[in-house]
Amino acid sequence: MKKGQATKRASTKRATAKRAATGTATAARGDQPSAKRVERTPAELGYRMPAEWEPHAATILGWPHEPKDWPGKLAPIPWVYGEVVRHLTPGERVRILVDDATSEKRARALLARVGVDLGQVDFFRIPTDRSWTRDTCPLFVKRDRDGAVAATDWKFNGWAKYPNHRRDDAVPARLAARLGRERFVAMGGDPPRQVVLEGGSIDVDGAGTLMTTEECLLSPIQARNPDLTREELDIALADYLGIRKVLWLGEGIAGDDTHGHVDDLARFVGPHTVVLASETNPADANFRALAENRERLEAVTTADGARIEVVRLPMPAPVMLDGVRLPASYANFYIGNAAVLVPTFNDPADRRALGILADLFPTRKVVGIHAVDLVWGLGTLHCMTQQEPI
Repeated sequence: MKKGQATKRASTKRATAKRAATGTATAARGDQPSAKRVERTPAELGYRMPAEWEPHAATILGWPHEPKDWPGKLAPIPWVYGEVVRHLTPGERVRILVDDATSEKRARALLARVGVDLGQVDFFRIPTDRSWTRDTCPLFVKRDRDGAVAATDWKFNGWAKYPNHRRDDAVPARLAARLGRERFVAMGGDPPRQVVLEGGSIDVDGAGTLMTTEECLLSPIQARNPDLTREELDIALADYLGIRKVLWLGEGIAGDDTHGHVDDLARFVGPHTVVLASETNPADANFRALAENRERLEAVTTADGARIEVVRLPMPAPVMLDGVRLPASYANFYIGNAAVLVPTFNDPADRRALGILADLFPTRKVVGIHAVDLVWGLGTLHCMTQQEPI
């Protein structure tokens, strides 16, 4: 069992000294191949990563197209995406990444059939290897004093597992250019290099606190940044996302292809409230890790010193296909402007999970989305969405 605890962000003075030794932040406009050096990081310029429940300009999806992601089950997946778009568009725009004109035509036709208001949908011809935009899109940051929104560009290396990730790694630059957003290339270490980070590996409260797992960011298995220390990762998260305190959890859930993404495990649902996946069966593979993560969360505070209220979210019974346990978790919900979309699995616990989240989000419609087919791709609703803040 790993024994790391929640750690505080190094002091501003210490971080500034570290940056002086490792190099400055890198900023770029759009997809220019070379980035100019600047002296100030996004955090020093007043940017922070907002919480997911803060207002969105849009949600970004990538239209599904890779048969290897859903072997033998790709056919129903676009219909699941159609349901997601249908429930999001009453509250916000949806921007969909497509490979080409043919893909856009097919997506438009399907969305029209399920009753989507296409006036609320933008199509961007940005090719992808896969459709998991949570991990491949830029992480957007906002400056409260003037409302500016910028894109932080973290390297994507196929979860340190899959070799075909070149197009996905180019998404942040292409999308920032399409949206006209300033782009900051996230650098860290000594000598400085672009830091690998996926959106599904972190969750934030919008006020300087970030949750992640040691299994994902610190393990030598599927190592994202083998040459970076925990301190250097803390500094990069502070510099580019405005994080003041990192809460380090232990292991993720069984069946997670990403090796420990936190968005299947624990999620902020309010400034001082976290929902945590909870397993009641001692014989289940998740029981020990989830109990240990609960102990960690109950022992720490947020960046502003507040204790965390931990709300237990049930786990569905194991979802299996071809002898493989899939990462089925209600924690992979997505918070839209007007709706919270929750994966469901034809399980008796579906109703309890929906009820818990409905109590936590009384001003939003909480909608279950059937995800038994979707999870065969080793991800569900949070994995396929990325918010763009206002």
